[in-house]
Amino acid sequence: MAEPLEQRAADLLKLLVERYIADGQPVGSRTLSRAASLNLSPATIRNVMADLDELGLVVSPHTSAGRVPTTRGYRYFVDSLLAPEPLSDAERDRIAEDLVPRGRSPQDMVQAASALISRLSKMAGVVTTPRRNLAILRRIQFMPLSDRRVLVILVVNQSEVQNRIVATDRPYGADELERYANVLNEHFAGRDLVSLRTALWQDANDTQVRVNQTLKDAVFMAEQAFKGDEPKGGDYVYAGGGNLLGFQELGDVGRLRGLFDALDRKRDLLQLFDSCLAAEGLQIFIGEESGYRVLDEVSVVTAPYFVEGQVAGVLGVIGPTRMAYSRIIPLVAETARRLTAGLDN
Repeated sequence: MAEPLEQRAADLLKLLVERYIADGQPVGSRTLSRAASLNLSPATIRNVMADLDELGLVVSPHTSAGRVPTTRGYRYFVDSLLAPEPLSDAERDRIAEDLVPRGRSPQDMVQAASALISRLSKMAGVVTTPRRNLAILRRIQFMPLSDRRVLVILVVNQSEVQNRIVATDRPYGADELERYANVLNEHFAGRDLVSLRTALWQDANDTQVRVNQTLKDAVFMAEQAFKGDEPKGGDYVYAGGGNLLGFQELGDVGRLRGLFDALDRKRDLLQLFDSCLAAEGLQIFIGEESGYRVLDEVSVVTAPYFVEGQVAGVLGVIGPTRMAYSRIIPLVAETARRLTAGLDN
């Protein structure tokens, strides 16, 4: 974060950013001087604006125009000057109502959250799908099949069932497989599948496990079932891309085409969202801060959502850098919170 500004410079920057967010027009010294709360002379305002310009916080798009915030200016505003607006009761009720589970699948909940946050923000809403390998193991069961194969039945999260078939080097009896399942359920139930794979690998190489042949064999069987469960972000759904057409600063056809292509192609944006999974709390990328050229003219605000206490994905809004951060930030945070509650229930 930049060095703290003097109070009057901070007040002027805050007013300029808020005014520009509101109407999208460069803000001149005359407009700022009309703000009764500032009580500054036009000459003082011009001098302070020149200082803000020199610091790279504002810029004049044309020689005789007023000034607009730069990416650095927005960042200072968001980090030091922003006062988030609480959501209205109607907005909170709408979010809570739309994200009641009603027996819907996690994929349906993600779709609903994406559409909801797009409608409420009037921008593009993006939600990554829950990572399958963060499911919490409740119970594992093995059943013998023909041709040296074993059916592995996993009960994860609350009641989701996954079936996998494992090829083995010898036939196994039902009693033997039941012993394996019992020992795995005793040692590993309640873990997510990512940490479970690590625990299996560690225990398989632990001296105590070598003594317990049943547990060692059970771990080997489970290892075969969990092959291919490496951590990965997966996919995302988005809604409201057309909303971005309404912002004049995003009106360049080539720029919008590039953004829509990135949304459809997903690869670059998935990398960005995956980086949010490892971070704590709400993340804001303003313009070129994202590191992806296609996002240079937009901001991305994301918050994680959880399944059974584990980060399972991220939910966010994509819109112009001139977005109303004071409203979008609490909107993203509340929608992520309600999606978490809906998935857990």
